[in-house]
Amino acid sequence: MERSATAIGTGAAAIGALTYVGVVDPHRPGTMFPPCPFRLLTGWNCPACGGLRMTHDLLHGDMGAAVVDNVFLLVGLPLLAIWLVWRISRGERLFPGPAIVTIVVAAISWTVVRNVPGFPLVPTLISR
Repeated sequence: MERSATAIGTGAAAIGALTYVGVVDPHRPGTMFPPCPFRLLTGWNCPACGGLRMTHDLLHGDMGAAVVDNVFLLVGLPLLAIWLVWRISRGERLFPGPAIVTIVVAAISWTVVRNVPGFPLVPTLISR
């Protein structure tokens, strides 16, 4: 009973969060979204910067804008989810050492590449 209540609560929270991201445009400055702490400290876009804008774009069917905002998450999260489901179905450990190293190296590489001056795929903001 407690497990199903937790699942229902988690699902309701996820639907509420997606509804908020779909209704409130994170591309617009001044919306009620928290700033990225990594960007505040370093001035660089982190591997997840643009993720809220990407989610908003996907909810509105704008795949091109989603790619620009964060192609790493757009491609990586579904691949990671598929891989995790596959590992669970086989009864294997979810994150073996080499997988963790691969994810960390990919995230660091994406962070460096997306912060190179002139790199075209950076999160977008629309000024009012």
